[in-house]
Amino acid sequence: MPRKFDVPALVEGVLAGNRSAVAQSITLVESKLPAHRPLAKELLQHLTSPEVRGSREPAVRVGISGVPGAGKSTFINAMGMRLVEQGHQVAVLAVDPSSSRTGGSVLGDRTRMGELTQTEAAFVRPSPSGQHLGGVARATREAMLVVEAAGFDVVIVETVGVGQSEVAVKGMVDTFLMLAVSGTGDQLQGIKRGILEICDVIAVNKADGDNAGEARVCARDLSIAMKLVTEATAGRRCPVLTCSALHKISLDEVWAAVLEHRTWLEEHGGLEHYRSEQQVVWMRSQIEAALLDSRRANETLRSLTSQLESDVRAGRLGAMDAAQDFLAIYATQVASFGWEPREH
Repeated sequence: MPRKFDVPALVEGVLAGNRSAVAQSITLVESKLPAHRPLAKELLQHLTSPEVRGSREPAVRVGISGVPGAGKSTFINAMGMRLVEQGHQVAVLAVDPSSSRTGGSVLGDRTRMGELTQTEAAFVRPSPSGQHLGGVARATREAMLVVEAAGFDVVIVETVGVGQSEVAVKGMVDTFLMLAVSGTGDQLQGIKRGILEICDVIAVNKADGDNAGEARVCARDLSIAMKLVTEATAGRRCPVLTCSALHKISLDEVWAAVLEHRTWLEEHGGLEHYRSEQQVVWMRSQIEAALLDSRRANETLRSLTSQLESDVRAGRLGAMDAAQDFLAIYATQVASFGWEPREH
């Protein structure tokens, strides 16, 4: 039996900053149950109303990714505590990779952010990535709206890790911060051009002790790489800094670079315009997700998919032909629904 949610009570609790209400609200927006979707929609409509948005300053949204071993969780714990000391309310949405077989996740980020999870001024929520590509969970954007409505003025999204698909977070945050680390052989190994092109700030972590020199070399190499991938017309070059999360070295400098990028956004088109363009991207992703859901929910489309899969396996039909057959039938079903523009 689907879990019951009291939306008005959740709205009241979130706006009051109640951590239990925040956690339950994120559970609701993450739910895949059809019965929960209208409730999640109602919840978000209340939390993002003009009255609520107008009463709060826009939060600083930061996406953090990094190569394996870069120390993302340690960095977020140290940076989060530093921001809390400065009077900020910090929310961390940490995304863990899900098993392709079972769909399960370890969700171990809370154990690596021990100090932050024990702080009243911080909220840490690990979520499984599921089958969603791009290093984030499907409902990460909705979870951001929940924690912002609860009064958290800094929202950090930790992605699964660096890869060619690790770009989805760029469409939901203001600043994309990539952590790198030296001492891994080829300093640029595993970092693809696509990820460098979307970086707003790069920090080489673990720049302490005997590793400080190598970290500076790594930062220099990355600076050269950024010159190669940054267009001359971009107007801003991504800064490459060094820091040590473990020893809390240069964290203020890294955060200053994040705020500098936010100021640059406000001076070049405006933060609201930037976020409105992200809303368009979100709309497209919601359409794509809804199309996938409709294929699973519609009995005719499920049967058609099963039949086409059998034909492809047996060699009776090629993959491209099968896809075209599916889309042709899907298009006829959509056409039969009709559509009228919504009145504004």
